[in-house]
Amino acid sequence: MKALSADRVLRVLHLEDSELDHELAMAHLRRSGMQIDTRRVDTEGEFRAALDEDWDLIVSDFNVPGFSGLRALDIVRGGGLQLPFVLVSGEIGEDVAVQAMRDGASDYLLKGNLARLAPAVQHAIEAHDSLRARQQADRELAASRQRLSELAQHLQTSVEMERTAIAREIHDDVGGSLSAVKFDLAWMGRQPGISPELRLRIESAAETVTHALEASQRIMHNLRPAILDQGLVAALQWMTNRFERRTGIACSFRTSHDSPQLPAGVPLVAYRAAQEALTNISKHAQATRVGIDLSLAQGVLSLEVSDNGVGLCDADLAKARSFGIRGLHERASTVGGWVDLSSAPTGTTLILSIPLDPAAGLSMDDDADAPHDPSAWGNL
Repeated sequence: MKALSADRVLRVLHLEDSELDHELAMAHLRRSGMQIDTRRVDTEGEFRAALDEDWDLIVSDFNVPGFSGLRALDIVRGGGLQLPFVLVSGEIGEDVAVQAMRDGASDYLLKGNLARLAPAVQHAIEAHDSLRARQQADRELAASRQRLSELAQHLQTSVEMERTAIAREIHDDVGGSLSAVKFDLAWMGRQPGISPELRLRIESAAETVTHALEASQRIMHNLRPAILDQGLVAALQWMTNRFERRTGIACSFRTSHDSPQLPAGVPLVAYRAAQEALTNISKHAQATRVGIDLSLAQGVLSLEVSDNGVGLCDADLAKARSFGIRGLHERASTVGGWVDLSSAPTGTTLILSIPLDPAAGLSMDDDADAPHDPSAWGNL
């Protein structure tokens, strides 16, 4: 273990009722090459008052008249102070020494073996410095993770806002232009004297425009599903039926509430979670049956998506580009929720849980009540 820096001055608080024993102990420390600035106290009041100052180390006698080293240790730890604490005694039982170490003492030794004091002090201080360094690193790591989580949440929110903006642009620009072209083609087709060849070209162009309008509507729905305006239950029912028709996989939906009143942001998070789960199932699960359950109990909204497919392994979740599930965790956190994923060879279950308590700190705005609906065109 590295020796302490030669120019480091250690501030040592010494709980000791004997001036002679105090001088002897400090002499052992100085003889080892340590530079120390020390103060001796011998009462509980003096000890408590001294703790208001900054110390590098506490050395304490086990028995002090009207006071004790164990009591001093309780005061230090009870006050939340993280200081190296070395216990010294004329005689101390093994059971007491072990208990003192469990309570947070750095080391203990007998007064008849003060030659071990300097190594014990050095070890205690270095262990304390290492602990502080680890704690600082943990705090910095936690702060970094928090910033990363906040960034991911911001990106999720930004993505939804951008999706809505793009959907509105498609509706206003592309949709309006295509609708105008379709009306013009219909007008041209009604004009007298048009040759059969030209009429066929007009009908073909009108059919192409119709396909383009349908594609635009489909794109807008993926960007911002208008079905959510009818409520989460209606949206999930529609998603279930559409998934079953598209994939041929039997898909059932059950709910405990037909029209739950949900805070802003929650329906979109639940919808996206179900959408991501069904996408993964269709791509990877090889399932023949899927179940979606939506329940509301004790102030918690739960969405469960389960399948009877091949399941997931740890390696699947640890893939470098496995962003779907990670995105679900971040998206859930934007409304104070969380995602649990369990898998077995007989299938996979994903559960989204969202507390609906207003104090949960919902942070994503929902635009379901916006006056302009970019994905509801009607029949053109």
